[in-house]
Amino acid sequence: MGEMTSKIKGAANDTTGKVKDAIGEATDNEKLEAEGEAQQLKGKAQKLKGDVEGALGDDV
Repeated sequence: MGEMTSKIKGAANDTTGKVKDAIGEATDNEKLEAEGEAQQLKGKAQKLKGDVEGALGDDV
C-alpha cells in the first residue's frame, strides 16, 4: 500500500470513527461510542503508516 493510500484510508477511518463516537455520545450508546474511538485509533495508525512510508519510501 502506498503512502497516499494509507493516509486516505486513515483519514476515512478517523472521520468515520468521530461520527460514530458523536452519535454514540448523543444516543447514550456506549458500544457505538467505543467502536468510534477504536476506529479513530485505527485511522491515526494508518495515517502514521503513511507518514512513515513517505519518509522511508514505499518499500516499507
